[in-house]
This record gives sequence, structure tokens and C-alpha cells, in this order.
Amino acid sequence: MQKTPNYYKDRVALNVLAGSVQNAVDCYEAASEHIILGVLTKNYANDQLAIEDMLKYQSQINNAVSVGLGAGDPKQSQMVSRVSKVIQPQHVNQVFTGVGTSRALLGQDDTVVNGLVSPTGKVGIVNVATGPLSSQTPAAEVSIDTAIALLKDMGGTSIKFFPMKGLAHEDEFRAVAKACADNHFSLEPTGGIDLDNFEEILQIALDAGVKHIIPHIYSSIIDKETGMTRPADVRQLFESVKKLVG
Repeated sequence: MQKTPNYYKDRVALNVLAGSVQNAVDCYEAASEHIILGVLTKNYANDQLAIEDMLKYQSQINNAVSVGLGAGDPKQSQMVSRVSKVIQPQHVNQVFTGVGTSRALLGQDDTVVNGLVSPTGKVGIVNVATGPLSSQTPAAEVSIDTAIALLKDMGGTSIKFFPMKGLAHEDEFRAVAKACADNHFSLEPTGGIDLDNFEEILQIALDAGVKHIIPHIYSSIIDKETGMTRPADVRQLFESVKKLVG
């Protein structure tokens, strides 16, 4: 069972939310399998229900599962770690302080584990106080290079830069992308990404030289009536990936 995402040309894998197992399958096919499908622990009452459901997803999309928090909710950090230990997914979303726990419980280095850091309004500086308790305190502002080093210490694989609000923090995002490239670290731009700004955001990361990029495109491509991610939009995003990666 493959435990790393299927990056297109070893550069980019999309990350979208799955509203159901069939929706996951449809989106997986729409991106020619270069995608991971987010399933949120926040949507389940307990670990067992989450595990039972995620195993169904796993069996239908070759383990292209991304265990998610739910809007970066730090209260989900421990549940994500516990569930991921059993599921052994390709991708785990974590707040900054949850990375070490997830990596230890996974017991292997293949699964991608991101660490959530937030914009501060200062180029080159990020907030790492994104955990259950630390998110309720004043921001812990550190250089992006230090944040990456700390994540590496904990077994992290990538920076989840959230909430980006699209291109509202463009200068900060450019600095984060450069740091990820310089430090051989993966990057996951998240928050406010849609069909209109996707190419510009992805191009910034590609131009910086980031090896592995996992853009998260969530609410903007979800059908509000059905709650399902639109496979046609995923197909359009993947066409953009192929065009930009070349």
C-alpha cells in the first residue's frame, strides 16, 4: 500500500475534500490519480467511526487519503494522530505542535505530515502557535527557516501555510516558498484558493523551486447544495497543473 502521494511529475498533488466515497473516487479519477482526498476527523463522533469510514475510502482510492482536522481546528489534533496510526494514510494534516505525535504514532517516514503555520503580516515571519492551547495565546512569531527546522526535528514533511486568504499574503507566501525550496521542504498553500487564483499561487511555488507542492482547494469547488466537491472543477485544476508543470 502506497504511503506517499502520487505527485504529477514528482512535483504537484492536489488536495480536495471528499464528501462521500463515490465523490472521492470521482475526484481521484478526475485528477488522473495525482490527488489526495481529505476526510475530516471533525465529522466523526469518535475514533472508531472515523477509522471504519476512512478504511472504506482507502480501499477505493489506493490509500490517497488525507486525514484532516477541519478548518485547521487544533482541538482535532490528537484524534488525527490516533486515527492516522491505524489508517496509515498518504497524508496527515496537523497543527504545528501535533506533528511529533503523528509521526511517532505512524511509526514510519513515508506518510506526509504537514505542520500548520500562519501568516503574521511580516514577510519571512510565521506564527507557530497553532496548537490546542498555544492558539489561545499571543502569537509565537519565528522565522520561516526556524519553523521548517523545528518541523524537521519533529518529523514533519511540509509547511501548511494557512489561512492564506488567496493572494492576500502574497509577499509572505513568496518568502515561505523560497524557504521551503532552500531547505528542501514541501509546501501546502491553503485557504481561499479557487479556480481563478490557483494558477498564480501554484506558479509562485513552482518558480521558487519547491520540490513537492500540495495545494489545498476546498470550499470554492464544493457544490453548496450537495456538499460534494465538483469533479469537473478538479479536472480543470489538474489541467492547470499539467500546463504549469509542463
